[in-house]
Amino acid sequence: MDLDEYFTGPIDPMRHSKYPRFMRMHGSIMPMMILPMTFVFIWSTVVTVISQRVYSLQVDSVLLTVLGFVVGLSLSFRSSTAYERYIEGRKFWQQLILHSRNMARVIWVHGKERPGEEGKEDLLAKLTAINLILAFAQAVKHKLRYEVEYDYEDLKPLIDNISTYAKAANSTDTCPTKHNKVFRKIKTWGASLGITFLISNPRKAVKKAASAGKHHGNLPFEIMTHIGSYLDHIIGNTLLVSSCWHSQVSGSQLSMLDAYGGCERVLQTPLPLAYSIAISQITWLYVLMLPFQLFPKLGWVAIPGTLVAAYIILGIAAIGLEVENPFGTDVNDLDLDRYCDGLRMDLNILTSMPSPNCDSWIKSENNKPLSPYSVGGYDSWKNRSMKDIRNALAHKVNHQSVLLMNKAMERNSSQRVETELKTGV
Repeated sequence: MDLDEYFTGPIDPMRHSKYPRFMRMHGSIMPMMILPMTFVFIWSTVVTVISQRVYSLQVDSVLLTVLGFVVGLSLSFRSSTAYERYIEGRKFWQQLILHSRNMARVIWVHGKERPGEEGKEDLLAKLTAINLILAFAQAVKHKLRYEVEYDYEDLKPLIDNISTYAKAANSTDTCPTKHNKVFRKIKTWGASLGITFLISNPRKAVKKAASAGKHHGNLPFEIMTHIGSYLDHIIGNTLLVSSCWHSQVSGSQLSMLDAYGGCERVLQTPLPLAYSIAISQITWLYVLMLPFQLFPKLGWVAIPGTLVAAYIILGIAAIGLEVENPFGTDVNDLDLDRYCDGLRMDLNILTSMPSPNCDSWIKSENNKPLSPYSVGGYDSWKNRSMKDIRNALAHKVNHQSVLLMNKAMERNSSQRVETELKTGV
């Protein structure tokens, strides 16, 4: 892993690591704390040296208690609101993925294919619509990251066949892929080191396009409009017959748009600026006052004591700032790329085989309908009477109870043996 990858994200929070969590750097806020901690070290050293060698700058520790209570409330509020936004973003993305799968399933399984050449057209139309479902998720991802172009490698092949404002506004002399890499690198290094003036404005591309008179539209909404036209086509041509499936695809379409709107709400409704400024000022005031209050009792130890306290306080504030917008490319942001890749794989698996025929799996020789009570296959039970099948189903309950009791006895026996081995009895 090179240095750029080390500070870029998002990372998989479930990824296994042999290192204990307190030793892990990838994903921690340690890099972001380098400059603030350096400043705190210099400040606490200056205050301690002056107090030790020149004039005592001590302050009554009661101020530490009063400010500590206020700082605790502020950080608690900051952390809870940031994590709430993070969880809300995850819920909306799970809703989007869930209903994308459901809509694709209904289209692929329940959408009819006419015989002959028309059936081939129906098959290709279904594939095209399912591609647009994936494109909707990809477009939402880029929209939430303020990536306004359309010719990203994970998006362009899916929507190059439809007319959109983003496609019309796309400039041939701009390479979004290159722009994104530069943007992410600057943002990563700036955010990782806590240097705010190095962090690129995420809305820069949007403002630049607007100043050039280009309008990129609302790509996810435009894609959903094309999906809606396909649903209207298959319903109008009786390729999706049952009204039950009509309701399902309409409900999935609405839920996908609802998830998109929810993500926009999370993105565009940050913590009010007055709160952010006040919390930042209160936190830094508390940290800067620490050496004045720690010196009388700790002496030179006030320097490392201030550093430890500052790392805890400023670290919690920095975590809240990082996860407040969960849709970016910071290390601890939601892994939208992984969600989209997972959806792509699900849709590829769905379309890899035709809609299953019931007889092919119900009447299969591998089907054992009364397992584990009986290992007899479908044909074996088909040749028996209805009464035999009903009786077997009744006995299956008792059989399951016996199995559970035997497992419990085996588990107790093994535990007793382990205990005897440990105690040497």
